[in-house]
Amino acid sequence: MTDVKVILRADVSGLGKRGDIVEVSKGYARNFLAPRELAFPATDGATSQAEAMRRSRDVKDAKDREGAEEIAKVLVARTIEIPARVGSGGRLFGSVTTTEVADAVLEQTGIELDRKDLQMEEHIKELGTHHVFARLHADVQFPITVEVVEG
Repeated sequence: MTDVKVILRADVSGLGKRGDIVEVSKGYARNFLAPRELAFPATDGATSQAEAMRRSRDVKDAKDREGAEEIAKVLVARTIEIPARVGSGGRLFGSVTTTEVADAVLEQTGIELDRKDLQMEEHIKELGTHHVFARLHADVQFPITVEVVEG
């Protein structure tokens, strides 16, 4: 099989980002990328269009990174308190999840985070101070300090 060069119209996991020129098999281009309008053939004229797509992607990426860094500055300096019901020995009834952390951040700071952007090794099951990592951009990852209090 011969490979063909295509320009990606959207980010494709494991292949590339919008505006990238990539080489893929003819079958992949014809049966997967083209029907989903994820790519188009890389002709001479289309190459200049791909450059424009990459430039706009880079500008958008820079804006997204700046926004994520501003949010990081605010959240790293704060401690988010989450009240929880407690049983004997400081153990929680249930646990604190990323959804509850995202809701508490919104309530206490006004910053809306997607729970999918928050990472915990496991749910929080005890009172005290814990760190939840947020990844808002590929280059911006930071800890959020969470204080679980009896409530």
